Amino acid sequence: MKILVLNSGSSSQKSALFELEPGASTGPVPALWEGKLDWDGNHETLTVRNSRGEQIRNEAEVGAEDRHISVERMLRNVWSGSAAALKSPAEISVVGHRVVHGGPKLTQPARIYSAVKQTISDVSEIAPLHNKPGLQGIELGEKLLPNTPQVAVFDTGFHRTLPLESQVYPGPYDWYERGIRRFGFHGINHQYCAYRSAAVLGRDISSFKIVTCHLGNGCSLAAIAGGESIDTTMGFTPLEGLMMGTRSGSIDPGILTHLVRSRYAKQAELDEVLNHQSGLLGISGTSSDMRDIVSAMRDGKERARLAFDIFIHRLRAGIAAMAASLGGLDVLVFTAGIGENSPEVRRAAGEKLGFLGIQIDDANNSSAKPDADISSSASRVRVLVIRAQEDWAIAQVCASLLS
Repeated sequence: MKILVLNSGSSSQKSALFELEPGASTGPVPALWEGKLDWDGNHETLTVRNSRGEQIRNEAEVGAEDRHISVERMLRNVWSGSAAALKSPAEISVVGHRVVHGGPKLTQPARIYSAVKQTISDVSEIAPLHNKPGLQGIELGEKLLPNTPQVAVFDTGFHRTLPLESQVYPGPYDWYERGIRRFGFHGINHQYCAYRSAAVLGRDISSFKIVTCHLGNGCSLAAIAGGESIDTTMGFTPLEGLMMGTRSGSIDPGILTHLVRSRYAKQAELDEVLNHQSGLLGISGTSSDMRDIVSAMRDGKERARLAFDIFIHRLRAGIAAMAASLGGLDVLVFTAGIGENSPEVRRAAGEKLGFLGIQIDDANNSSAKPDADISSSASRVRVLVIRAQEDWAIAQVCASLLS
């Protein structure tokens, strides 16, 4: 079974082609083909790699074209041109889509029909940076592969097990009755990393208390007990929780009412500020990329140092809060772009968490390549760096659903 996966992010579009047996439960295998589009303002970068990770094609353009056109151009590389992994698009058995928000109705993976598309569209206002690109990907799949089944896998789905005390906001109860509650996000990768960490350590996940740290342009934590999510930092939207690349994370809601009352900002402006002009970018004034922040910090840039310190302060507090929800901690996992690639963030995060039994080995941390254990020998908590494998996890779901 050949499975094409589309993973629509707020600043990138990833795609991967996998081949696996229906119902197979083996560990992650290399993709037959991978493509990634990154957008940075008007600059677009396309990268295509083969199953050995070798870069086949890389293009950078100024004045990037419409996202829909760019993604179509990327996907056609799967079966045409020098990067082709297939002879024909007809070889694709199913297309799997990462959809960030399923709302209260879509909590399990689903075959995509018109009603499913409408439900995804209905909650697009809650996750505008993600659901709209996700719908574009679905429509593109229908256009390029009209006879191929499509499956939606929801980032919110893993968090359907949150207990009521984690779900319900302390506003009027009718908010909850109207569907305003904590949904949680990054669930596909949180779930994958929890099960992968158990496999790496050779332990039964049913006995594990795990905190997973998904740290990328978007950041969230999850508290996982026995393989189920019981708490998380993102909420009704992907804006709540930790400081992120361009998103503020949690702030005093009174700030927003103050800004509106004082006519400093209108509703639409607040949405733009909180989602696109805050976080690392908003504090540093220069970049949303942690690599740039660390580099500028080393050059003595005070605002970069402040951005880093705020990020770490909130990350430490979040980890401790998740451990409190679990009533203890066995495993701490770092994953995604920052989590996998920034030893500086991992080191700083662990420095004041010794009271939880967390001790990181500096040499192992500095040289870590996922999947790796970076704990010191004295650490009561195992600290792992796990590669994000959302695409592989989606492919497995698709194979299981169709089998």
